[in-house]
Amino acid sequence: MHDIDEIQTVGVVGAGTMGHGITQVAATHGYDVVMRDVEQEFVDDGLAAIESSLDRFVDKGEMSADERAATLGRIIGTTELADLADADIVVEAVVEKMAIKRDVFADLAEVTDDDVVLATNTSTLSVTSIAAATDRAARVVGLHFMNPVPVMDGVEVVVGERTADETTALAHAFAETLDKETWEADDKPGFVSNRILMPWINEGIRAFDEGVATKEDIDRGMRLGTNVPMGPLELADHIGLDVCLDATETLHQELGDRYAPAYLLRRKVEAGDLGKKTGRGFYEYD
Repeated sequence: MHDIDEIQTVGVVGAGTMGHGITQVAATHGYDVVMRDVEQEFVDDGLAAIESSLDRFVDKGEMSADERAATLGRIIGTTELADLADADIVVEAVVEKMAIKRDVFADLAEVTDDDVVLATNTSTLSVTSIAAATDRAARVVGLHFMNPVPVMDGVEVVVGERTADETTALAHAFAETLDKETWEADDKPGFVSNRILMPWINEGIRAFDEGVATKEDIDRGMRLGTNVPMGPLELADHIGLDVCLDATETLHQELGDRYAPAYLLRRKVEAGDLGKKTGRGFYEYD
């Protein structure tokens, strides 16, 4: 397995919100990054999102134009999984569906060297089950970045049943090279973050649906009462209501009825009102 000082090229599978965020942060910190998605349209959208994000950092004076150009120069977009063959570590950030993740990891195990660590950005699914799709379960670990990746400081390191100690150590060290702080969780449903966060969001939605308060006052009450930057309904819109529903359904299946998704959450998703990314969730967006 590579030492942290030997990691030069990072592979990222998925060019969506999390994938392009991870790509941007890795490239900003000097890594060469190969970002892969299944369609060129998705790759192009991911690259455009990175450019826009970097533009905002330049506009705020947090990055120079030369640093922006250098960061973009370290990123390659592709639709070919085989282009990740030379990666020293790979982070998967595809949709939160077990079958899809297992297929991705089985393919990654075929195209990458045996000693390459394969990390999953899953927020609720079993790292152990994902690892079992490969021939190197000891080299599979959870690296759960927080959204939005370029802004949030935390990364959750999730240890599967067969994750080797040196793999876990490398995961912590890699995240720290990205100026992230880490915490560690066992491979139990939801880990630390979503096991606690999703019920909080879910209960906020229930409180709104049952008329406890307006959505504005629910969010205001949580911001002022608990010193969080966003209330539960605001945060759900930011994450994506479909993502929240998927995570809550996984927790419900694994942990029982106390995690059952709120009716209004499911109804919003069925209506296609998924939050900021669709322009409408619990709030409306330009």
